[in-house]
Amino acid sequence: MIEIKSSEQIGKMRQASEILVGAFAEIKPYIKPGITTKQLDDIARKRITSSGARCAFLGYKGFPKSICTSINEEIVHGIPSDRVLKEKDILSIDVGVEYKGYFSDAAITIAVGRIGPKITKLIEITKDALYKAIDRVKLGGRISDISCVIQEHVEKNKFSVIRDFVGHGIGANLHEDPQIPNFGQPGMGVRLKEGMVLAIEPMVSYGKPEIEILDDGWTAVTLDRSFTAHFEHTVAITTQGPEILTDGIM
Repeated sequence: MIEIKSSEQIGKMRQASEILVGAFAEIKPYIKPGITTKQLDDIARKRITSSGARCAFLGYKGFPKSICTSINEEIVHGIPSDRVLKEKDILSIDVGVEYKGYFSDAAITIAVGRIGPKITKLIEITKDALYKAIDRVKLGGRISDISCVIQEHVEKNKFSVIRDFVGHGIGANLHEDPQIPNFGQPGMGVRLKEGMVLAIEPMVSYGKPEIEILDDGWTAVTLDRSFTAHFEHTVAITTQGPEILTDGIM
């Protein structure tokens, strides 16, 4: 069942998103060679909790940390640790915030130091796919219109869409209906309506799309260990068009 949010509910999600944007602003200057992902987790947690909000991922289905930090071939759900970031790494950071009973969710991929042109393009194409998808968030459109444009843009540029993870609705729960695959044919699925709020999140591989889960039970990696990128925004559907609640994280 897809919950249609009132303007008051979206207002609370907007507040959660402002806190989330602040957390990213706090983290990003520290993303450089020599820092650990656990240190980044500590910085994010302190910023979120000092704002009177809750780290949405901490304890979610047993997840042990406050944010997800996924490095290089790690697609999503990487657990912050004492691993030190190195030159030429890329880091995907996924952050969720709960404030006054409502959630916000967003992700970015950032280069650690200098990286080559091929991986730079991977990051750029993934980010572009997210914004092309947001452009398809229109009243009367269909969920698969979003999915289709992501797949088309990614594959046109010779990368692969990760198919095992999807975007999702969001609101009073971190994950709600509808699911939003990052591939598919247009004109299918539920129609987009005012008051729906979506977390749209393309995940893209430099190589093949097949994945596996590491022994920690969380971290998803590409089977061929090719690098991946991940971008996500929380987006509300309004009569004026899509409102990116998490605008400002990139």
